[in-house]
Amino acid sequence: MPVKIRLQRHGKKGKPFYWVVAADARAKRDGKFLEKLGIYNPNTNPATIDINIDNAVTWLQNGAQPTETAKRLLSYKGILMKHHLLGGVRKGALTEEQAEEKFNTWLEEKGKIVGTKLDGLDKAKAEARAKALEAEKVVNEKRAAEAAAAALPEEVVAEAATEEAPAADTETKE
Repeated sequence: MPVKIRLQRHGKKGKPFYWVVAADARAKRDGKFLEKLGIYNPNTNPATIDINIDNAVTWLQNGAQPTETAKRLLSYKGILMKHHLLGGVRKGALTEEQAEEKFNTWLEEKGKIVGTKLDGLDKAKAEARAKALEAEKVVNEKRAAEAAAAALPEEVVAEAATEEAPAADTETKE
């Protein structure tokens, strides 16, 4: 039975999220699967990818073929790297400890890169928020100036009306 590691679509229209599953290649896209390996949510920034590394490596060792998108996700999370290193252990090129050390080093480097991207996104978000606040202050000041200008003629009209009212009172008294 040919097994594929692929994405299974879930979510509502326009807001998809995916399960990463090991499924029979003949099964429907959203149909029966053998094992759920993780999730992928492209709606967040950066995209959320949570995959069980050990189960995915086990399926790869048993001959499961990932689809193109699944292969990119597995590569991003280091699963293909671990599979490659375990192949070296089986052939005798590496020891188990060396392979684990290389994998952990790779994970640390990848974590730094992702952390830098997250910091950049947070900084951009803070700058956008500050720019929006500044634009809002300008609009509020403009509104206040317009309101003051609109209130000034009303005061002038009210003063003129009070000046005319006593004059009318004096005419009625005579």
